Amino acid sequence: MLSLLLTLRQFVHAIQFAARDPEFRTLAALTATLLALGTLFYRMIEGWSWLDSLYFCVITLATVGYGDFSPQTAAGKIFTMIYIFLGIGLLVAVFTRLADALLQSRRES
Repeated sequence: MLSLLLTLRQFVHAIQFAARDPEFRTLAALTATLLALGTLFYRMIEGWSWLDSLYFCVITLATVGYGDFSPQTAAGKIFTMIYIFLGIGLLVAVFTRLADALLQSRRES
């Protein structure tokens, strides 16, 4: 339990450290914007609830893909293909910056 708490403390410290970096803030804002746009798109085009739309966006970008939701319209399928390529690249960039911040914060401690 102590190990978990120490790890969480380091993670929170890394996020605080990363939040000072303008590039990380920009990437985080772009990620939030992409999630919001994806949620809006699936709500309007596929007719899913707000929660189901956000859920689909998150599991798609996290590459989990449970398969419980999938786009049924041609527009939804095309959007999803583009969304995956943009989103996965963006998440890799965010997590790379976060990992850099974690390493830097450990060096400074």
